[in-house]
Amino acid sequence: MLTQLTIGSALTLTSFLIATLSWWVLELALVRIHGWSTKPPHGPKLMAVLTMALIWTLFMMTAAVWLWAIALYALNVFVEFEASVYFALVAFTTLGFGDILLPQEWRLLGGMAAANGLLMFGLLTAILVETLRETRLRQRGQGTS
Repeated sequence: MLTQLTIGSALTLTSFLIATLSWWVLELALVRIHGWSTKPPHGPKLMAVLTMALIWTLFMMTAAVWLWAIALYALNVFVEFEASVYFALVAFTTLGFGDILLPQEWRLLGGMAAANGLLMFGLLTAILVETLRETRLRQRGQGTS
C-alpha cells in the first residue's frame, strides 16, 4: 500500500511540475505577444490566445496521461503499452472502470490517477479562464501590466 501511495504521489507531483514549468513557458509567450494581442481587432487576437492556451492544455493533459501510462507499463501492471495508455486516460477523465482493471496489488494507483486527473482538469480550467480574463482586461486597458 505504501509503495502505491508513494508512486502515485510522485507521479502526481511530477505531472504538476511539468504543468507548472510549461505554464511558465506559456506565460512568457503571452507576455511576448502582449503588445500585439491588445491592439484592435480584439476578436481574432482573443481567439489566437485562446487557441494557444487550449493547445497548451491539451499538451499538458496528454503529457500527464503519458507519464502515468509509462509508469504503469514500467511497473508491469499491464502487458501491453496500449492498455496502460487507455487505463491512464480512462482514469484521468474519470470515465470509469469496467472494461480494464488494475491488478489487486496495484488498484490504489487507479484512484491516485483519477485524483491526479481531477486536479489537473481543475488547474488547467483555472489557467484557461485566467488567461482569457487577463487578455480581455488588457484589451480594454485594465490589465495588470
